[in-house]
Amino acid sequence: MDELKGMEYLKRKLAGKADRVRLRYAYYEMKHKARDLHISTPDALQWLTQTLGWCAKAVDALADRIVFREFRDDNLGMNAIFQVNNMDILPDSAFLSALISSCCFIYISADEGGYPRMQVIDGSKATGIIDPITGLLKEGYAVLKAEQLTDLPLREAYFTPDYTEIYEQGKLAQRIDNPTGQPLLVPVIFRPDAKRPFGHSRISRACMDLMDGALRTIKRSEITAEFYAYPQKYVTGLSPEAEPMDRWKSTISTMMMFETDDTEHHPVVGQFAQASAQPHIDQLRMFASAFGGETGLTLDDLGFPQDNPSSSEAIKAAHENLRLTARKAQRTFGVGLLNAGYVAACLRDKYPYKRDIAYLTKPVFEPIFEPDAAMLSGIGDAILKLNQAIPDYVNEEKMKDMTGF
Repeated sequence: MDELKGMEYLKRKLAGKADRVRLRYAYYEMKHKARDLHISTPDALQWLTQTLGWCAKAVDALADRIVFREFRDDNLGMNAIFQVNNMDILPDSAFLSALISSCCFIYISADEGGYPRMQVIDGSKATGIIDPITGLLKEGYAVLKAEQLTDLPLREAYFTPDYTEIYEQGKLAQRIDNPTGQPLLVPVIFRPDAKRPFGHSRISRACMDLMDGALRTIKRSEITAEFYAYPQKYVTGLSPEAEPMDRWKSTISTMMMFETDDTEHHPVVGQFAQASAQPHIDQLRMFASAFGGETGLTLDDLGFPQDNPSSSEAIKAAHENLRLTARKAQRTFGVGLLNAGYVAACLRDKYPYKRDIAYLTKPVFEPIFEPDAAMLSGIGDAILKLNQAIPDYVNEEKMKDMTGF
């Protein structure tokens, strides 16, 4: 067994990552303020801010398509554990948090009767040392409760394969034996790789930069909107002794009167060319195209509807990159849920089962795209031909995987 790093090491590790996770949550919740370049914003309008939901759309469009159904060939009774722990909410909450922060954690504890309880903790509140082979942690640390205003930890937990320590305001309050042989903190990760085993966030650096550019574009268009409705006008030749005009009245008035001065000079009224919003619209559309290319979304998804409504097949084809990303996420999220179910089953039975006991158990997800009537007809024809070639090849279970029912 590897030597444990210790709780203080994990706290320092979490402190180095928590700010980046909180930044991505700020983008998702539309609370981030884009940096102003001080090019076209007057000092009197520095307070003006804009919001845009593209990052939230990028996360939700993927999270809403990943729906966990059940464990197939469940020899450890993991489905029952998930059913007791709000199966309709727990996986969706874990998927959403993992997409935003690259990983989240499922904290497993025992209730009064010894049955496993599961709780999702986001990536800014937990970390650990991961085993790259199994995807489980070797040891872990989590903030279970924090002060609401200052975000200072009030209750913390340190997880090892043999015990779990609970700290209240920095002092050890409880030490609980762990019969599972695995830390009771399990990661659920989005797009891990050899260099970054805790994965990558759906809100990438490119997404954040494009969002900032789009927000500045909207802000500039808001500031110059005055010139779209009322073109700038000018008057030359007025006498220095003439009374100053009310600028607002002179702008919206349909009739203005000017008198000549003693030298019979008369004023000349003119108008500048009217400003156009089109450059801002074109620039915003450019940012939308780049953001769609980064996330697999279409311009329809980002608020630029096309002229003709798309069919179900056209929508599916346009979202091919999104489908591939969702399929990849299903594989990595499935491993996280399987690990959580395995550890919870060990805790329930108070026995350290070997990890390979669940090698036949497979996480099953609902179809990424729900079929419409035309697609169902095509699937029906394909099933008929396949079963004619190989009798009973497509059974009820396989058909449910393809169609969702």
